[in-house]
Amino acid sequence: MAIPLPLPPRPLFLLFLLLPSLLLPSRPSANETAATPPSTALSPFTAKAAVIRYWNRKVTANRPQPAFLLSKLSPLSALDYATFSSLAAAGPSALSPRLPALCAAARLLCLPTRSESYASATAARDGPSDFATYQNSNFSNYATDAVGGTHSFENYSESLNVPVDTFRRYSRDSAGHNDSFASYASGGNVVTASFTSYASSATGGTGDFTSYDDDTNVPELKFTNYEAQANGRHQSFGSYSDDANSGDQSFAGYGKDGNGVVSAFASYAKDSNAVGSGFAGYGEGANAARDSFTNYGFNGNVPENTFRSYGDRGNGGSERFSSYRDESNVGDDSFTSYAKGSNAGTAEFDNYGNSFNPGSDSFKGYGQGFGNHEITFKNYIGENNSFKGYAKSGIDFKAYRHPSSSPSSAATAAVAVKPGEKIAGHWLVEPGKFFREHELRSGNVMPMPDIRDKMPARSFLPRSIARRIAFSAAEVQRFFGIPADTALGKAVADTVVECERAPSRGETKRCATSAEDVIDFAVAMLGSNVVARSTENTAGSKGIVLIGNVRGVNGGGVTRSVSCHQSLFPYLVYYCHSVPRVRVYEADILAVQTKKRINRGVAICHLDTSDWSASHGAFLSLGSAPGRIEVCHWIFERDMTWTVAD
Repeated sequence: MAIPLPLPPRPLFLLFLLLPSLLLPSRPSANETAATPPSTALSPFTAKAAVIRYWNRKVTANRPQPAFLLSKLSPLSALDYATFSSLAAAGPSALSPRLPALCAAARLLCLPTRSESYASATAARDGPSDFATYQNSNFSNYATDAVGGTHSFENYSESLNVPVDTFRRYSRDSAGHNDSFASYASGGNVVTASFTSYASSATGGTGDFTSYDDDTNVPELKFTNYEAQANGRHQSFGSYSDDANSGDQSFAGYGKDGNGVVSAFASYAKDSNAVGSGFAGYGEGANAARDSFTNYGFNGNVPENTFRSYGDRGNGGSERFSSYRDESNVGDDSFTSYAKGSNAGTAEFDNYGNSFNPGSDSFKGYGQGFGNHEITFKNYIGENNSFKGYAKSGIDFKAYRHPSSSPSSAATAAVAVKPGEKIAGHWLVEPGKFFREHELRSGNVMPMPDIRDKMPARSFLPRSIARRIAFSAAEVQRFFGIPADTALGKAVADTVVECERAPSRGETKRCATSAEDVIDFAVAMLGSNVVARSTENTAGSKGIVLIGNVRGVNGGGVTRSVSCHQSLFPYLVYYCHSVPRVRVYEADILAVQTKKRINRGVAICHLDTSDWSASHGAFLSLGSAPGRIEVCHWIFERDMTWTVAD
């Protein structure tokens, strides 16, 4: 007689019957973001299914899950989700050995493994070598003692996420050896490059960095003891870090104790955004050094440059800063112990600090010490300047102007700039990045900024795993094996600092480390009947578009919203904050020529700007001041704004 198999306990049995219906998204209304069609293969035990169930419990009225939010959910399979969650429950130390597997399966941003390591034994000592399309490599003692020959790194680490390249004791003690880095790390994201003791004690030869880190995002570049004790070597940095975004470069001990070393920085950090450069011990103790900075920081946004012990104890050195920080916005420069104790040195600042919006300059211990030096400031423009411990002789100020008398001073900030109009001599915010509310009307033609998501692709970690990793820079760096001095390591620290920052007046904020956290914050601020919106795609980006039908959310009335912006982290973290007194709009974006809809944009207009900084890009672009106008902007790709449902 066959014995019937027992049924599972009744509650569990009912759960299995109900799960398919719980996972099906509801039908969206005509004006709400449609959800991704449900997959019949979606297992109820995946991380993605867990978030969908969470949404259905927290958000009422059968609101649909937004497609862009679903696309960011963890892709972990049911087996991987269970495995990694179990390991995380035992503690981060149990999960760390499985980090490579977790990074791959969960679509995280982790440091790559080094693909190759090259040492002096593999270097062609007297012939050419071509490293094209190489990436994530370690060059130690490469080309040491090389005589003649050329090494070329062309399209090296191009367009990569988180590349890490190390050049240690490269071309050391070489003679007449040439190095070329062309299109190095161009288009990269979170780039780390380290040059330690590069060309130290080398004689002759050239080093050429052309289009180095061009159009990169968050570069972290370090030159330590670069060309120290070198003799007669020429170094050129052309188009170095142009169009870069929010990174740091450091030159420590560069050219120290060198003889006749020539360095040229041309178009360095041009059109960059918030890039910091540090020159510590640069040219210290050098003889007859020749350095020139041309178009350095030109048209940059908030450049930060520090020269510490630059040219100290040097003999017969020459530095020239031409069109330095010209047409930039704000920015700060610090010269500490610059050329201190040097002999017969010359420094020329030509058209220095001719910024659109004034920054600050600090000269401390500048030119003090030995005599026979000649330092000239020609067409030097500055307002917030400090000269402490400055040499009493050998200094000449020619045409030194206060910004109030300069045609490109902050006094011109109130000049109205029409969409797409370019004014010579002004640092301009990207056209269309900010606009007035009246511009958002059907039939208006306006510029669209670059709304593309430039962050590396990542996914949310399941909450069961994210909660087990302490949200601190040290712990995250340790868990993911990220050195603190890399670009990604610094990005992690910056994200944590921003998340821990006290909120602004009237702001409520939270850093969400899981999709559930985002949902919780939106519901806590706005209630359970909420809708999340984002711009549909990137069509029209960086072009001229025609505005079609415009619809005001919540009837176009003043409302409250929650905006969430991505932060740079190994896994997806959103900086969410509640924004009072706004109006939110949905607008059809049309092609100007064909009048066909190419995109549906979401725009938010901030009605109260009284607490914004006077140097905010919105006021530079629109020509006004805090509290005097409303400011509108588009919601960029994969950012989102939440409101109460209509």
